[in-house]
Amino acid sequence: MSNFETVQVTDVPKDALILDVREDFEWEAGRATGAKHIVLGELPTRVEELDPDVDTYVICRTGGRSAQAAAWLTGLGYTAFNIAGGSDAWLEAKLPMDADNGAEPTVR
Repeated sequence: MSNFETVQVTDVPKDALILDVREDFEWEAGRATGAKHIVLGELPTRVEELDPDVDTYVICRTGGRSAQAAAWLTGLGYTAFNIAGGSDAWLEAKLPMDADNGAEPTVR
């Protein structure tokens, strides 16, 4: 595992690639607008879907799984950042979120 930076939700650039590594049911309930979804357990087999030349901001619910993913990606040579506080912090900061079926976004 390699070193990676942790950033606050308010420091994520507006046009950043956000990688959400939560489970499907969590993703469906609410996610950062424009995020890409790859469940943490699927990341090793789907990593080619990510561009190693693009900064990747990784998010989960509170920051644990995203820290694992960011460390793993950094070890592969990607530039990955862990989003502190995860989706909980994103929702609390009132940043743009989407949910399936037009429901009010929430974090599970």
